Amino acid sequence: MAYPPTARSSAPRQPSVKVILDSGDVQRVVDRMAHQILEKTQGAADTVLLGIPTRGTPLARRLAARISAFEGVAVPVGVLDITLHRDDLRRHASRAVGPTEVPPGGVDGRRVVLVDDVLFSGRTVRAALDALNDLGRPASVQLAVLVDRGHRQLPIRADYVGKNIPTALAESVRVTLAETDGADEVRLHGGNDS
Repeated sequence: MAYPPTARSSAPRQPSVKVILDSGDVQRVVDRMAHQILEKTQGAADTVLLGIPTRGTPLARRLAARISAFEGVAVPVGVLDITLHRDDLRRHASRAVGPTEVPPGGVDGRRVVLVDDVLFSGRTVRAALDALNDLGRPASVQLAVLVDRGHRQLPIRADYVGKNIPTALAESVRVTLAETDGADEVRLHGGNDS
């Protein structure tokens, strides 16, 4: 007896989405990173936080606020625009150059902690190091990221990591923050489930 062929849905499957960190988790991770910075920098002495736009900037400000809440130390915060130092400018549409805000006292001779939301290939951090070179000569440079998803293309690692999320290349990590997106959340977006 022959059976009729089964009907297959022609609609493409939607990519899977998994919430990795919710709002409460993000706050706890930022608190833990602030404590780690305090420990590793002997109380954040002579330390400057530079946020890499877009979401690294509010993260840097949050870290500074938590360090202040924990130890009463005011850590200067700045913004480091990396647009002109990116290595993909020829392949992507032109981007508007954003502001670079140097914290009071500058960066010369100080410990600079670069802050970003996701560490992936390492190319953004490389561009940030080039941009930082234009500002001055820090005593040392460290890196703090909310999420490290792996797949490095350059020999770069973070000194402070909120959450390590092993990913496949086809997956993406999306961070939303209240200051830029209206809510705090980290999601893992997968490829099509087929």
